[in-house]
Amino acid sequence: MKEQKAVVLVLLQVLVLFLGLCESSMSSAPYVDQVHNRRKSMLTEPTSSLLLNRFGSSIVFPLFGNVYPIGFYNVTLNIGQPSKPYFLDPDTGSDLTWLQCDVPGSKCTEAPHPLYRPHNNLVVCMDPLCKALNPSGEHKCESAPEQCDYEVQYADGGSSIGVLVQDVFSINLTNGMQFKPRLPLGCGYDQMPNPASHPFDGVLGLGKGQSSIVSQLSRQGLVRNVIGHCLSGRGGGYLFFGDGPYDSSRVLWTSMSHDHPQHYSPGFAELIFGGKTTGIKNLVLVFDSGSSYTYLNSQAYLELTTLVKRELSGRQLTEELDDKTLPICWRGRRPFKSLKDVRKYFKPLALSFINGGKAKIQFELPPEAYLIISSKGNVCLGILNGTEQGQGTLNIIGDISMQDKMVIYDNEKQLIGWMPANCDRLPKSNTVSI
Repeated sequence: MKEQKAVVLVLLQVLVLFLGLCESSMSSAPYVDQVHNRRKSMLTEPTSSLLLNRFGSSIVFPLFGNVYPIGFYNVTLNIGQPSKPYFLDPDTGSDLTWLQCDVPGSKCTEAPHPLYRPHNNLVVCMDPLCKALNPSGEHKCESAPEQCDYEVQYADGGSSIGVLVQDVFSINLTNGMQFKPRLPLGCGYDQMPNPASHPFDGVLGLGKGQSSIVSQLSRQGLVRNVIGHCLSGRGGGYLFFGDGPYDSSRVLWTSMSHDHPQHYSPGFAELIFGGKTTGIKNLVLVFDSGSSYTYLNSQAYLELTTLVKRELSGRQLTEELDDKTLPICWRGRRPFKSLKDVRKYFKPLALSFINGGKAKIQFELPPEAYLIISSKGNVCLGILNGTEQGQGTLNIIGDISMQDKMVIYDNEKQLIGWMPANCDRLPKSNTVSI
């Protein structure tokens, strides 16, 4: 591995020299998950960062995709000089933002755009963000001090190996202003797809760490360290940075858990079924936009599915074993066309959290937030066994359960909030777009 990393460094430098001599317009820019202390944002207006903070503006990204049948959402970012568009998977469960990188010997998966080509903009190994990205004890710079190597493993089996670089992100304000911060991102030269892989250019890391893109923008004074998303049950929606698009007084807030600082976790929760307690308690919950479905540990999953099947006993639904869309599906007398056809058969769920150690607050899950209609016209349970899927003991609130809600992660106040919302329309407040 050390030899491979050294070769990649040399190949990167050769590629950069070649591109510079040819002045090729094909070069794009890579993604880095870490920020240089010496870097400066390149603002076309010197007062733009002050304006953004003064008026509580936000950066807003339209989202594309759905939970089913596409199975993922993506956001478009324009990166590089010249700027080029890339489709990224927005993931609140990880910090590193990276692009699949076009360097000699790279091993990449199918992508919707030409692979990103790096310039001579490597992040050095001793950069503070490189140290933050690599666990203590594993961060060694003797073999390649000129570059910062990274390796990311995801719970679904996917992975990315590469080096950190810096490049320009083109950000356009709705009033016509533009600024171009230079941010670190990962140049991934070796990707391993997950079993349900979909074509994408890279991952947009939205986690709590120093290397997440919103943390970087916040340190440059461009937006508050707040992330939010609104996923439409009809497909699409939007993602935002900053606190412009919502009225805080309308949001249900709960504190982030200090026991799980690496995740957006409100701590322990109790599962409520049909308005009644189930005895399923002490669930460590994590909000994760990188998961299409919701996951419970084995014990909680088995108890919940038993309750659901018992409730359906004697109803006009029969378990359909031939539909492999999801582990548990039911068929009716005729194929279902929408979730409106099955609402009457299923009870609402809720997750009850201790709000700041005092009153309880509930994250409500109507049937639409845990069911899908398959291509065969059956209704399927969008809550899966997380232990079998490699999620360990964590319980994941995935995209299916966050649809038609605005979900907010306020890293400055250490709060997670949500409220019902129309996710089909972009917010009209003082916003900017990328």
